[in-house]
Amino acid sequence: MAALRNIIRKRSHFSLCKEKFFSTGANPLVDSPPFVQRLRDLPKELPGTKIKRDVSELIGRTPLVYLNKLTEGCGAYVAAKQEMFQPTSSVKDRPALAMIIDAEKIGLISPGKTTLIEPTSGNMGISMAFIAAMKGYKMVLTMPSYTSLERRVTMRAFGADLILTDPAKGMGGTVKKAYELLESTPDAFMLQQFSNPANTQIYGLEPEESNVLNGGKPGPHLITGNGVGFKPDILDMDVMEEVLMVSSEDAVNMARQLALKEGLMVGISSGANTVAALRLARRPENKGKLIVTVHASFGERYLSSVLFEELRKEAENMQPVSVD
Repeated sequence: MAALRNIIRKRSHFSLCKEKFFSTGANPLVDSPPFVQRLRDLPKELPGTKIKRDVSELIGRTPLVYLNKLTEGCGAYVAAKQEMFQPTSSVKDRPALAMIIDAEKIGLISPGKTTLIEPTSGNMGISMAFIAAMKGYKMVLTMPSYTSLERRVTMRAFGADLILTDPAKGMGGTVKKAYELLESTPDAFMLQQFSNPANTQIYGLEPEESNVLNGGKPGPHLITGNGVGFKPDILDMDVMEEVLMVSSEDAVNMARQLALKEGLMVGISSGANTVAALRLARRPENKGKLIVTVHASFGERYLSSVLFEELRKEAENMQPVSVD
């Protein structure tokens, strides 16, 4: 009987909600608030469903996973935060949302009016395009042409305009082009990810080939998302004990090993982070400690890059077998 009463109660609640939110009465526009407002109020009216108000509420709270096979011989434990569980499969969803909300709160931008312009090496641009589409902003992105095809297509899928810059000029050329567009575009605003304090990501490593933070010179490398060739204004070197250098080759190889040995299909910067984490885990002073790193993005975004070059060629050359 208790089970029957529970079913009747649930059906009654559903009927009430159905009548409340989808009523086709004589004067629905007069008798009830706008449909969009009713949708916004749904979490209050239907708390048990745990339905998110919009996709931005899915950002954050990603899981941590221990590395097992790759940590053999290490004195410390290593866990990786899996940012592939973000809405656009990248850690950059966090700072993109934070920067846009911060600019809105202080009245610098407004949906439907402001054009957002931003230089990017890939994943930050995708995250900004995703938030811009959700909120109703026009988004213009500049990006070096050496970045992957997947990045370009994903940005365009979210409706962003994309301008590719000379790869020889690196991120410096991309930033310069963004500022030129900012000057010539009415009602434009740049969130300036490299100097915006709402962008909370900390870079604890850099490409060996572009070791600016360690006193070296900028140069070409394969670890997209790291090593922009200059020190970002928001980077506080005092909070870091050390800046670890990782080569592009080591980063690519580690990303491949993560897929083969741990079942984690991640991008090149995640491979770099893992190389650095394992290096720390092998230091005697870290024995018994927990080293936590970040797997910043999902590997499928790198299918056209050097990360999967050999497998891509292998797949392209596959021939069908006969079937009797």
